[in-house]
Amino acid sequence: MEKSAQSLVEAQRTFFNSGATRPIAFRRAMLKKLKSAILSREKDILDAVHRDLGKSDFEAFTTEIVLVLREIDTMLKNLGKWTKPRRRSAGLFNFPGKTRVYHDPHGVCLVMSPWNYPFQLTIMPLVGAIAGGNTVIVKPSAYSPATQDCIADMITETFDPSYITVVTGGRDANQNLLEQKFDYIFFTGGIQVGSLVMTQAAKHLTPVTLELGGKSPCIIAPDADIDRAAKRAAWGKCINAGQTCVAPDHFLVHRSVRDVFVEKMRSYIEKFYGIEPHANPEFPNIINKKHFERLSALITSAQKDGATLVSGGRTVPETLKIEPSIFTGVTRENPLMQEELFGPIIPVLEWESEDDLVAALLAEPRPLALYVFTRNRSFSGRLMRLIPFGGGCINDTVMHLASHSLPFGGTGTSGMGAYHGKASFNTFTREKSVVEKGFLVDVPLRYAPFAGKYRLFRRFL
Repeated sequence: MEKSAQSLVEAQRTFFNSGATRPIAFRRAMLKKLKSAILSREKDILDAVHRDLGKSDFEAFTTEIVLVLREIDTMLKNLGKWTKPRRRSAGLFNFPGKTRVYHDPHGVCLVMSPWNYPFQLTIMPLVGAIAGGNTVIVKPSAYSPATQDCIADMITETFDPSYITVVTGGRDANQNLLEQKFDYIFFTGGIQVGSLVMTQAAKHLTPVTLELGGKSPCIIAPDADIDRAAKRAAWGKCINAGQTCVAPDHFLVHRSVRDVFVEKMRSYIEKFYGIEPHANPEFPNIINKKHFERLSALITSAQKDGATLVSGGRTVPETLKIEPSIFTGVTRENPLMQEELFGPIIPVLEWESEDDLVAALLAEPRPLALYVFTRNRSFSGRLMRLIPFGGGCINDTVMHLASHSLPFGGTGTSGMGAYHGKASFNTFTREKSVVEKGFLVDVPLRYAPFAGKYRLFRRFL
């Protein structure tokens, strides 16, 4: 019989309180154990991701496994340095004394992950939680059942459940977990569910990291290398069939280069996936029927609302595949601009005035990512300074996720908090400040009576 969520949390809290997770040697050993488990199950992981999303071995390996392995290596390399207590100035009030800042683990953590990168987005935060010295309950998405089961088997065979365990299931399992008192919750998913997670966490005053999403714009300036921009933009939009939280959602293309950009993008999609991408075994499928039908309906409603389908648009219900679909004549009132697309639909909007572009960007909810293609550093610099967004690229898309030295996270409705590399370690620990004093010297100034001390003390300030 499966243990209840409450009993799992209680068992992990007992284990955490024993102090077993705190030693650096233990954390290193567990990270190495996790890496070994991943490497020994590489084929199983690739097969599971293929069953859920139809990803090729290369795409699955590079986007699901390699990033996790490099994250583990980053933690192993830097853990000793990051966990070392840091000395700070004691200041006038604590003279003579010493101060230190310790990185303290939170305790029992909950990691809730989505279906679109079902292995990477589950294990990547787990790596940070292990490095931070926590215990972890992992909750993968039920929408990617093959990967969910693969992760559950790997974790169960590798770790004691009082240290790390996996809970499977759907909404009921999520709700049961969120009713428990965790010391930290790390959630990756949609905005609506993220709001529910935050509401439940607030009942226990549990801190959270929310990695959400939004409509990430990709801006094409008239001076950009249009050929290179179209190539990199098509790649960023089409990996995982557009089911990527930082995929360019829509394209804001200067009117003078719109037609050539659209043609170049159409050409590169054909070069990458052939004249029938929806029949190409290397082009991923949509995760399930619900999302397939949502995207198919958007393709239809966008055209009814006046947008022009210039390329793609074919759908295959039997395989849940959708051909990359490029639309022009899209307005901000079009159905394509009312929600995060999360699929291979490519709306192209036009702009002319830089000031109008900036105003339009500032009027929208803060996106998880922003991309700009330009040779003009003044233009890109202005966008970097003025537009709030989680992270992004100049003259590329998506690739900021590949650097473990960069924190990854959102702002506003696209999320809060960050992870990857040092940011993951910081997320799964908290700074604990300590003042240490001896008994030899005890400055009498702070003690009553205070008569005459104000003028004496005021001289020092």
